[in-house]
Amino acid sequence: MTYAIVEAGGKQLRVEPGRFYDIDRLALEVDDSVALERVLFVDHDGEALVGQPVVEGATVTGSVVSHLRGRKIIVYKMQPKKKTRKKQGHRQELTRVMINSIEVGGKVIAGEAAAKEAPPAEVEAAEADADS
Repeated sequence: MTYAIVEAGGKQLRVEPGRFYDIDRLALEVDDSVALERVLFVDHDGEALVGQPVVEGATVTGSVVSHLRGRKIIVYKMQPKKKTRKKQGHRQELTRVMINSIEVGGKVIAGEAAAKEAPPAEVEAAEADADS
């Protein structure tokens, strides 16, 4: 299993290809491509690449699925014995991003292009049986 830890919107996320994640709002349109350059850690089948602070030449590419708003957060401020109370609500603007691939040094190690390069073992076995 291949995953990466990236920094997006001031937060660190553990991302895997083929999954979607909600990050702070990006100024992009739906179906636009996004490249996350701040890759802090990459794990590819037990082989770990640790950045100092970022992994050189590593990028995580994805596409914008939608824009949405997060759950409502209640901010309640009160000063005891002063009869002052202030209740506010907040909903964070988010962008849902589908992770397509993880690249290190210009080579796709996980994601769409890696799946195209290496066909599944079942397909190879079926082709070998057909040739016999």
